[in-house]
Amino acid sequence: MSLKDEWDRLDSETRTWLLENPGCLVVPRTVSAKISKEARKDFECDPHGQIVLSRADHDFIREKAEAAGTIRVPATDYQFFDTAAVPVVRRAPSGRHAAASPDDGE
Repeated sequence: MSLKDEWDRLDSETRTWLLENPGCLVVPRTVSAKISKEARKDFECDPHGQIVLSRADHDFIREKAEAAGTIRVPATDYQFFDTAAVPVVRRAPSGRHAAASPDDGE
């Protein structure tokens, strides 16, 4: 069973969740329960009651999300928002508790 076949049967809240979370590979249990309830056929669930999306489902959701405008970055561009350049500190700390440099007066 694919999401593409069942898309029109899903309620708007479920579709909105899927469009807002296009990178999700495993659908949470509460959303999975709604999808299973509304679908004509059963979706395969993992032991936790979550639907594991196939590659075709994942691609379908990404296409829908791009069309809806919820994704602004093409699938081929990778951006890492949690990384930042680490500043380089070149001067040693000063004060009473500063360690002596091995190059200083032997």
